[in-house]
Amino acid sequence: MFARHTTFQLRQLRCLTSKWLQKDAPRAYATLTGEPSTQTWPHQSQFGNIHDDQVARLAARPLHPLALADLVRHGRPPLSTEALFSSANFTLSLLPIRLAHRIQALRNLPFIVVSNPHIAQIYNNYVHSLSTLLPYQERRISNLEDEIQFTEVMADLVQTHSNTIPTLARGFLECRRYISPGDVTRFLDEHLRARIGTRLIAEQHIALHLSSTPHNGGASTTQDHDQSSYIGVIDTALRPAEIIRHCEAFVGEICELKYGVRPTLVINGQSDARMTHVPTHLEYIITELLKNAFRASVESGKEREPIEVTIAAPPDAPKEASVAADSTNLHSIPGVTIRIRDRGGGISPDVLPNIWAYSFTTFADEDVMNMGNNGGGGNGNVDALNAISGAGGDSSSLAGLGYGLPLGRAYAEYFGGGVQVQSLWGWGTDVYLKLKGLGKSG
Repeated sequence: MFARHTTFQLRQLRCLTSKWLQKDAPRAYATLTGEPSTQTWPHQSQFGNIHDDQVARLAARPLHPLALADLVRHGRPPLSTEALFSSANFTLSLLPIRLAHRIQALRNLPFIVVSNPHIAQIYNNYVHSLSTLLPYQERRISNLEDEIQFTEVMADLVQTHSNTIPTLARGFLECRRYISPGDVTRFLDEHLRARIGTRLIAEQHIALHLSSTPHNGGASTTQDHDQSSYIGVIDTALRPAEIIRHCEAFVGEICELKYGVRPTLVINGQSDARMTHVPTHLEYIITELLKNAFRASVESGKEREPIEVTIAAPPDAPKEASVAADSTNLHSIPGVTIRIRDRGGGISPDVLPNIWAYSFTTFADEDVMNMGNNGGGGNGNVDALNAISGAGGDSSSLAGLGYGLPLGRAYAEYFGGGVQVQSLWGWGTDVYLKLKGLGKSG
């Protein structure tokens, strides 16, 4: 009897907590911290569509580890109607579970932290997105009308979560008195890695939908698709050298605008190597690494020393990559290692242990707060799946809220790669970026 009464009380408390988060949290947080809040809470009407037992049931299910092979399994566009339905149902089988896990993780944060308007906005966004997916869980997508509507839901999900990273950055920056840096790093490592997969799954189906023809009345652009190396958002013949040159131009413009000078960059090694990967992920990673290299070179007075980028593929990798019409038969190298070497003086031993900590930055605290007040991120640290031109952030600065390097490592590690830093204090820094693709050795 006592146990049932306690369970009932807990359910009441959770219900009151959800209502409090969407209505009273901004006012309470302002009272506790002395900081005024004008935050508008999004999607309030959606809270009534989700029950705690639905979230708990989904969150209890294990997460499906995502691989590049999962994302190209449905074939090369344009997809048939059956393949398009298969993509939609595969997406639907993954996303509700992922969203429920994130909702539970946010609920497990200290109450004062999740009461912060920015953190609570992210919580609300996840609840909203889950509520839009739950109606589809009762049935399989088996007709074009449902598939089109489901794709619209995916587009809404992508848009809803487009500013998650700067919003979380601002929220945790404001809450750093109430949660330890170690706890922030552990939460963000898990949260942002999970978000990479969630966003990529949704973006992949949207791209497959747009590049397929059943919903367009059968009009076909087969010739265009035959010439494309893309399957959705994945490039099956990606050239890292091209991405590096693109990012060099972008970072160089920022550097010249800020410092009046830009270092040169040389690429050596296997510059013609091709692999299967997500271009926007690599763009984000390379941009963040080049920002650090360019800034260190200029501020140490070594702007005349070229930044060396070396691309190395496995010794038994094929020299020329080709892509078969069947997406399960991708003939590309299994991965590459990219070394970025600068003469910027290296990283101080006092700083080196902190480079992977979220919100660690070499800027002064007041500068960081000013950047946060200007929109949540002063260095263009927007999501890798947003435009690299800096949409959602000020691209005129090379450093900001301190999320660039750890987030870049999260993108690299998501498909089995990684980032390693070797610093020679007083001389320079070597950064090794390892990327894994779909190909098999030999």
